[in-house]
Amino acid sequence: MNITYNEATQALNASIEQAKSLGIAVSIAIVDTGGHLVTFARLDSLYGVIDFALKKARTAAMFGVDSDIMGSIISGADMHAFGMINSNGGLLTIPGGVVLKNKDGHIIGAIGCSGGTAEQDKEIATAGIGKYNS
Repeated sequence: MNITYNEATQALNASIEQAKSLGIAVSIAIVDTGGHLVTFARLDSLYGVIDFALKKARTAAMFGVDSDIMGSIISGADMHAFGMINSNGGLLTIPGGVVLKNKDGHIIGAIGCSGGTAEQDKEIATAGIGKYNS
């Protein structure tokens, strides 16, 4: 099961509102369960964080855990960490990628945000999943 475009747009709008309330220029990406882009917003962010937002979302969706949790897993992998971080076109294992689940608890995608601090990115992404993961 994947997130629909309408669901993704609703989640994106909630994340956009949170970013605006914090006054932060970010990029926000929403992907389906395969890590494929469904919708995206660039709120006057730096060009470099576009890829960060997408990679955070892809990391969360493909592994079923938030990107910062995947970072903890990889950091404990010692010599295998390099291969893990470079798998799937490159992972980004810092806060800001959060898993998106439907009301039945099934993963339907993920949201990635980048442009603020790690805490702000996670807060903005989490605002987008609020209606689904609550």
